[in-house]
Amino acid sequence: MKRVTIRDVSERAGVSTAAVSYVLNGREGKVSPDTIKKVQQAIKELNYIPDFSARSLANNKSKLIGVVIPQTEDQSQLLLQNPFYSEFVCGIEAKLRQAGYHMILSGVDKGDGYLDTSMQRNLDGAIILGIYQESFYEELKKVELPIVLIDSYIHDRSFNVIGIDDEEGGYLATRHLIENGHTGIALVTGMIRKDGVIEKRFLGYKRALKEAGLFYNADHVFESSVTFEYGEEAGGLIARQFPDITAVFATSDMVALGVMRGLNEAGRSVPGDVSVIGFDDLSIARMSNPPLTTVNQRIAERGSMAAQCLLEAIDGTAEASPAPILTPLSLVVRGTVRSLR
Repeated sequence: MKRVTIRDVSERAGVSTAAVSYVLNGREGKVSPDTIKKVQQAIKELNYIPDFSARSLANNKSKLIGVVIPQTEDQSQLLLQNPFYSEFVCGIEAKLRQAGYHMILSGVDKGDGYLDTSMQRNLDGAIILGIYQESFYEELKKVELPIVLIDSYIHDRSFNVIGIDDEEGGYLATRHLIENGHTGIALVTGMIRKDGVIEKRFLGYKRALKEAGLFYNADHVFESSVTFEYGEEAGGLIARQFPDITAVFATSDMVALGVMRGLNEAGRSVPGDVSVIGFDDLSIARMSNPPLTTVNQRIAERGSMAAQCLLEAIDGTAEASPAPILTPLSLVVRGTVRSLR
């Protein structure tokens, strides 16, 4: 079957190819409402599908945005296994779609780069979630694309950065447990790496303990991976071997939900025996039994903000060398923390 072209649309609509091009590219102010209606009707009748490759060559814009999620937890399906990424990506996609852009989603394995991918796809920009080796960021600079980093503590003004105050979030969560009378507070977390979000939340946990005059016990820090399975393992261990622990701060909701399962399977109730607080406020946090108390970081809203920031950088309307944008956090009190006072 012969591919329908822009010339076929112009002939059916009885207008010039330039007029059709204006309508397709959103420059409708250059043509009359009657022309717009004719072109749209012709497109519908002919089932015309725009050739985005040709349009990319014509205006040096592909209308493609790369979105990269990390594969740092040795998981092949991180997007499916951790709802944080799917909720964040939904926020990005919705904003890009409204602006007429399309999204290419990919993961970057340990040690891999992004330069070849971006050049092959002729991307207009990229949003990078997570933390990578310093060499990865050096490679990104060579691409010379507008780039927004998410939750990165890299100190380089070559990039736009959107994050949260992770230390404050860890402090808020731990202080809430302390205010409810808990003194034996465990931390269940992913690997604590320098200048990463986990380290910042860990520092917030320590700050709250110190402020309250409580002893920091390194044996109460359970550190491995940001997974439900590890949370479940840690919850069981706490139930069996640490009777002095009455509360757990988990640095992600997925880990918190795993901790709850592990505690329950070991015969300890939440919050009757052990209180649990998470971090993220994933949609599933409201569905647990009992519903999870957690730190809300407005995940989808942050995704939308990241997309808007990138679009402004592409259009040249963004502030030059901007400072990192930090979105606010809030505590969502539900049913997993019991007061001991």
